[in-house]
Amino acid sequence: MARYTATELIAFENDIAECFNESQIQSPVHLYHGNEEQMIGIFDEHRIGDDDWVLSSWRSHYQCLLKGVPPAELKAAIFQNRSISLCFSKQRVLSSGIVGGQLPIATGIALGIKRAGGPGRVFCFMGDMTSETGIAYESIKYARNHQLPIHFIVED
Repeated sequence: MARYTATELIAFENDIAECFNESQIQSPVHLYHGNEEQMIGIFDEHRIGDDDWVLSSWRSHYQCLLKGVPPAELKAAIFQNRSISLCFSKQRVLSSGIVGGQLPIATGIALGIKRAGGPGRVFCFMGDMTSETGIAYESIKYARNHQLPIHFIVED
């Protein structure tokens, strides 16, 4: 699994911001700023690996990099106007530009892992306002009641 320093993550986002500001990217991008150490810590502490899934919202560049998406492949997807809906099946990364859109998908993947008795876990990232929605409440409640292999992470 590729690991990055906070400085490297910031450099990637700065490069994307520069490309956007130079009109090389024709669609919205949602850049990270801050929380690099916390994101690296989550990936390290939980030892997120190849069998695990990572789902997130429209701000997912760091999750993609930390899950192992090659920087050049990620940048190409951003240039293809997919920054807020990045999906990389090989690395098991899915993101959604719909508020809360990733939550039921993450819950369903975790249910599938449990039913199949397979390896892997699901890590579902959401923003602090998304955590206040009904879909977050229902997804978390369902996952808890069925003891699914999923972690919900609220980003602020």
